[in-house]
Amino acid sequence: MAKIAFLGLGVMGFPMAGHLAKAGHDVTVYNRNAAKAAAWTARHGGRSAATPAAAAAGQDFVLACVGNDNDLRSVVYGDTGAFGAMAKGAVFVDHTTASAEIAREFDAEAKRRGLGFLDAPVSGGQSGAENGQLGIMVGGDAATYASAESVLKIYAKAISLIGPAGAGQLTKMVNQICIAGLVQGLSEAMNFAVRAGLDTDKVLSVITAGAAGSWQMNNRATTMVQNKFEFGFAVDWMRKDLGICLAEANRNKARLPVTALVDQFYAQVQARGGGRWDTSSLIHLLAKD
Repeated sequence: MAKIAFLGLGVMGFPMAGHLAKAGHDVTVYNRNAAKAAAWTARHGGRSAATPAAAAAGQDFVLACVGNDNDLRSVVYGDTGAFGAMAKGAVFVDHTTASAEIAREFDAEAKRRGLGFLDAPVSGGQSGAENGQLGIMVGGDAATYASAESVLKIYAKAISLIGPAGAGQLTKMVNQICIAGLVQGLSEAMNFAVRAGLDTDKVLSVITAGAAGSWQMNNRATTMVQNKFEFGFAVDWMRKDLGICLAEANRNKARLPVTALVDQFYAQVQARGGGRWDTSSLIHLLAKD
């Protein structure tokens, strides 16, 4: 069993850290809102720490799942940051969906300090985190990955080392680009079915078994038609992720016309007050008044 710190107890980090504790690891948690850390220890045991540095001191692995690049820097650098407290040979694993640039930055700094680093964003949403069924895409050195793989597998349905530092984040961008197009297509299809007067349950019973089938269709199509968006991955978070995708595409000259369009559709959802709605709320822009 390993000594592990987990930084960030949001809708993803809270259950992920819980799986580690349930597996028998010695887990110390940190959260910016201390009340959330107290709630976690009340449910799962372990300990909480007042700062990322206090959580990271003496640990074999330090895992983080926070909001964005700036949040990451706040828990990694400075007098209260994790890097300064970690012992040589310890490994920092970043589950945040962030930029490939910050992954490469952290990797270089970790090597300078004698630490291991992996960028390991996840896919599967809140339900995937709660059920330990996440897809984890990893960037980093093979030896570092090998040392951490058994820990990460605890909440993984699928996990793979994609390439060097930054490759995990780039793969997550591929994932989000796919989802953006899928959800828009599904929104248009289900709105079309409703306007055509079709029984959407019967439609879905057939097309989910064919080439159009997808996770989004299986898990969101029915609730989309019912105008239910109070679960899953929030529009605000998706826009953050798509902003990262579009910025990276600007650097590598990849064309993302559909992604850019869907990002603007999500901006319209935000303008309607739907920033915390699930990403399937794209259909709200198409539905009848």
